[in-house]
Amino acid sequence: MSIPTMYHLILERISWHVLPRVPEPEQIMHDPSQNAAFMEAGDEDGFLAFSYFYHALQITPLILHGDRVLDLACGPANQLVQIARLNPHSHFVGLDASVNMLDKARTTLLRHGLGNVELISGDMTRLVGIDDASMDCVICTMSLHHLPDLEALSGTMCEVRRVLKQGGGLYFVDFGRLKRASTQRFFSEDQRDCQSAQFTQDYINSLRAAFSVGELSNSVAAFGPDVVRHLTPLAPFMVVFKSAARRNLDTATQHLAQEIYRRMSMAQQKNFQALALWFRRGGYDLPCALT
Repeated sequence: MSIPTMYHLILERISWHVLPRVPEPEQIMHDPSQNAAFMEAGDEDGFLAFSYFYHALQITPLILHGDRVLDLACGPANQLVQIARLNPHSHFVGLDASVNMLDKARTTLLRHGLGNVELISGDMTRLVGIDDASMDCVICTMSLHHLPDLEALSGTMCEVRRVLKQGGGLYFVDFGRLKRASTQRFFSEDQRDCQSAQFTQDYINSLRAAFSVGELSNSVAAFGPDVVRHLTPLAPFMVVFKSAARRNLDTATQHLAQEIYRRMSMAQQKNFQALALWFRRGGYDLPCALT
């Protein structure tokens, strides 16, 4: 972890100030330039690919062969591709409210040749057309902050409880609201040499729109004590809510994960290990080692 990062995290830790939540200017990404910037950042060669792979690996122990998995606000499907590739014997449903994002998601799936994913248009606060107890696992990665308010967050959780089977898997991850505006600016601009000006602006908007750890925890509490919260230490840059593992990773899955990791660039591997170490220091480890 760099010295500037540690500096901001320590100041976050000792600060008593609480920033208000600032909802994003638009909850749905309709702007083509926004969509393109987000898709580019999460592509295999993009600077966010390491983060998507990290969460894909953490999600995989929740998914059994033959499961039906719902991905809320799947966006351009960069995250969904990572998960579906690690779980080829399961079926995935990517839901998003943006027509433009779904168009990009279709392009992503075609490029990767994945046949175990379907895409549907929908609002995660009202999962219209999805039957009760029809999903074995529900995931949402870095998208809850797009919701306009706590009522929408609560509505989303009610819908997830409705469509999720008893004993099914659950994985939510998002930003936690930071205490200092300067920390928000630091994280949004830390990789500015690798990201577009549009992405930087969207990033700072996302950090400002993050719900607090308490707000997220209260919304997830109805799922019971089996859903455990994990935080990045010193500051809740990321907050994970994860249900108990439903399987251990088999040898074939571990080998596939290792192969994907080895194809990553040195910079991506370095960022992956840094994120893994940051969470590990808070007691949240990977389901298998990667070298």
